[in-house]
Amino acid sequence: MDHGGVMAELPSKVHITSHPTFLRICGPSVYQDEKKKMWLHHVMDTEVVLQVRLRQEDIPSGHIALTTSPETSNTMPFLWTLHPGDQYLDCMCRIWHIMHHIKEEGVEEMILELM
Repeated sequence: MDHGGVMAELPSKVHITSHPTFLRICGPSVYQDEKKKMWLHHVMDTEVVLQVRLRQEDIPSGHIALTTSPETSNTMPFLWTLHPGDQYLDCMCRIWHIMHHIKEEGVEEMILELM
């Protein structure tokens, strides 16, 4: 069997270098960037560091209230602002490093780590 054409069949995973200028909370677990794109956040609680996975989702505005999660209010900032050096500064003056930002099969995903 010839595997010469395998590369074209792999899902397209692209590394993104231009990040949202800001991410503002617009509902529990949901952030919105400057282009009005919605990002659903998921806290990945490793014992050493706090990491957050943000996935760009098309969420109808009526569904935002249904994504309630208790961890949004106490640990998640209501605003992230992009700073030079691939990092975000949140509204509590904490720095989050962008671990990766990829687009896979048309869906963007970022992982931020609290410094």
